[in-house]
This record gives sequence, structure tokens and C-alpha cells, in this order.
Amino acid sequence: MTDGASTSPTPPAPGASTRGPKRWWIIGGVAAALLVLGGVAIWYFVFRDTAPPPVNIEKASESVEPSDPTTGTAGSLSGTWTVDPSVGSFDDFSSAFVGYRVNEELAGVGAQTAFGRTPDVSGTMVIDGATATKVAIDADLSTLESDEPFRDGTLGGQALETDRFPTATFTLTEPIQFGSVPSGGETVKIDATGTLTLHGVTRDVTIPLDAKFVNDVIVVTGLLDIQFADYGIQKPTAFRVLSIEDRGQMELQLFFTRQ
Repeated sequence: MTDGASTSPTPPAPGASTRGPKRWWIIGGVAAALLVLGGVAIWYFVFRDTAPPPVNIEKASESVEPSDPTTGTAGSLSGTWTVDPSVGSFDDFSSAFVGYRVNEELAGVGAQTAFGRTPDVSGTMVIDGATATKVAIDADLSTLESDEPFRDGTLGGQALETDRFPTATFTLTEPIQFGSVPSGGETVKIDATGTLTLHGVTRDVTIPLDAKFVNDVIVVTGLLDIQFADYGIQKPTAFRVLSIEDRGQMELQLFFTRQ
């Protein structure tokens, strides 16, 4: 029976536990931490852009770089040089390859750089003094690989249509003048003017290249902007692809050794 007077909470009996509320605070804190870690994991494995960096002459040169970068200073580069598939490894993209880079947006993923590369590249380059007089490169696009198997499968019948047009070729039509024979370790910027055959269409192009003579190997990297419409390429469609740009880049990384 009460008389209406206010009462104070009964203090816990001596020895009674007061850890209940604290335990819930700890559990809540752990749960929050797990949510943060889970969010980071989702970003890392799903939303982050997994495309490798674009080709770079300095990075490519590491595949053949001696302890002294001036080793192998060229007395003469004259002769026939061929693309050497034994340099580096395709597993870490330290070998020769040809590939593409395109900006796309995927459902549930967001904006990413789509890429694909193939190590199946062959070709020759003929040099006379300080002039490249002949260059012919072939790439098997049917073996393009990316980090998305569904993308690789799509390219067989869409976009590049590699089932119908498996090979891309470049043929030099104007000599490349180096000016002088490059010394070992020196990076030379040059333009390669020729014809590019892609998706069954041949067009005149000029590819800006970086070249370097290192340890008796000529290292070449380059990026060329490609408008899909110029080569009759239709943008691929797939349930995961929300949008894709109507242009991309062709990239190449080549290692030439003297024949």
C-alpha cells in the first residue's frame, strides 16, 4: 500500500552485478566495428576499380632493367628486331601485351575502368641507323583476358566480335626518325604513323609511343584513343552494364630483341 510519496530507486544489494548495461555497450560497439569492416570489405572486393594502371615506360623497363640503367648503350640499332614473348610474365603484366581500356558503369558496382589484355602478340621492326623503316605487329584479340569472365565472353559476339575478327594489326607507313641513336636508359618519345586494322576495318592512325633501349632490349609502350564508330564497333549490352562510353583506348607494351 502506498501513500503517494515519491520513492527512490532501490540501490543494488551489496555484491549484485552492475555489468549488464556495460555488456550491451560492448556488444553494440563490436557490432558497429563489424559493420564498418564489412563496408570496407565490400568496397575492396566489389566497388573498387580493379583495372591495372595504364602502360608506363618506366614500369615496363623494370622487366629488363639492369642494376646500371645505362648498360647496353647502343653502338648501332640497325637490323631486324622481333617481339620477344619470353620477357617478363603475363601474370603481373610485365610481359608484352596489347589491350584495351574503356570506362563503364555496372549495376551494383558503379563506375569502373573495363580492361582486357592479351599476351599473344607478334611482330617485327627493321631499323636502319636512327630510323625505323618497317614495323608490323599482329595481336590475337580472341585471347583477351580481364578480371570479369562475363566481359571476356561477351566480346566474342559483341563489340570487338573476336569470334569474327580475331586479329588486330598495325603496319607502319611512314619511317620513324629517332634523330640519333638513343643511349642506354634514355626514353625517346616518337609517333608511329601507319594503318590499324581492327574489327575488320582499316584506318590511318598515329600512335604516340615511348621507347627505351635497355640491356639490349627495345621497350615500347603506347596508348591510342579509339572511337568505336570509326571501326564499326557497337557498344556491348548486358544486364549488368548500365552504361559504357563510345570510345576507349588501345594500349600496347612490347619488348623487341635483335633477331
